[in-house]
Amino acid sequence: MSEIATRKRDVIDTRQSPLTDGFGRRISYLRLSITDRCDLRCTYCMPERMTFLPKREVLTLEELHDLATGFIARGVTKIRITGGEPLVRRDIVDLFTALGRRIGDGLDELTLTTNGTQLADHADALAKAGVRRVNVSLDTLDRDRFATLSRRDALPQVLDGIAAAKAAGLKVKINAVALKGINEDELPDLIAWAHGQGHDATLIEVMPLGDVEEERLDQYLPLDTVRARLEERWTLADVAASTGGPARYVDVAETEGRLGFITPHTHNFCDGCNRIRVTATGQLYPCLGGGERVDLRAALRSDSPQERLAAALDEAMAIKPERHNFRMDERGASPALARHMSMTGG
Repeated sequence: MSEIATRKRDVIDTRQSPLTDGFGRRISYLRLSITDRCDLRCTYCMPERMTFLPKREVLTLEELHDLATGFIARGVTKIRITGGEPLVRRDIVDLFTALGRRIGDGLDELTLTTNGTQLADHADALAKAGVRRVNVSLDTLDRDRFATLSRRDALPQVLDGIAAAKAAGLKVKINAVALKGINEDELPDLIAWAHGQGHDATLIEVMPLGDVEEERLDQYLPLDTVRARLEERWTLADVAASTGGPARYVDVAETEGRLGFITPHTHNFCDGCNRIRVTATGQLYPCLGGGERVDLRAALRSDSPQERLAAALDEAMAIKPERHNFRMDERGASPALARHMSMTGG
C-alpha cells in the first residue's frame, strides 16, 4: 500500500466543473464506504446471518483513493469514510494517511463513522493521518442491552475506543438510533453521559433499509416525541451550527452540550442535500433513500477511466432526486430499499 500516496493516475479530468445536481445543489460531501463487513449485527441494520460481498467485488484501497481524489477535483471538500465498519478493513490507516495529505489541498475535512470496537487500536494513527473528528455509533450504555441490540457483547471495547479517541485529541460525536421500547427510556442518560464526557450527541430516526428480521414500525420512534420529552427535563435552544450533514442542532443548557436530530421521517432534510454516497463496490447512490445509481467501478476499471468517470459523475448529478420517499406507516411493509445500510454507508 505504500504506493498509494505517490502514484499518479488522472482518473478524473480536473478541468471538469464542480458537481451540481439538477436542483442547483452543490455536492461537496462524499460518504465513501470501504467495506460492507461489520463485527456487530445490530438488529435495526442487518440480520444475524448476514451475507457479505465477495472480496473481488470490493474496490481496492488504491481504487478508493483514486475515486476520492477524483471527487476532490470535482469540488468535494469533505469525505467521511464509512462501512460496514471501516476499521475492520486491513491496512485502512494507509488510505487515511494518503487522503489526509490532501487536507488543505482541496480537502477541508476527513472523518469517519465507526462502531468503536476497533477504535482503541487506531485512534492515534487516525489523528496522525489528519482525522480530527469521528462519529461513534452507540445506542445504549447498558451492557446487556448493547449485547441484545448488536448481538455481540462488545460495549467495553466501544467505551475503550471512545476514551482512546478522546485521548488522541479527536473530537467525538455519539450517534444513537432512537428505538421505540428499546432504548427510548435511556436516551436522556445517554445524552447526559456524552455531554459529561465532552462529546456532542446526535439522535437518528430508524431508516427502512434492508431486511433485518424485525418489524420496522415497532422500532420507529419519532424524534418530535423524543424532543418533547427532553424539553420537559432540559432547556433546548436551536442553533444554526452545521457539520455539513443533515442534523439539526440544539444546545442543552443544563448539560452544556450540543444535541443533533436526524429526522428523515418527521422533518425531511433533503432541500439542502449536499451529499452523495459510494459503496465499497463503487456504486454511486445520489440519494440514500433512492434506487438510482451509477457504476463507478466499471468506469474506473475501463480502458478510458478519465472519460468514463467524468461522464458517470455527470450522469449521477442528472439523476439525483429532489428528495427521498421513506415511509414508516404500514405494518409488515417491505423495506423501502432492499440494500442494507451497511452496504451503502451511513
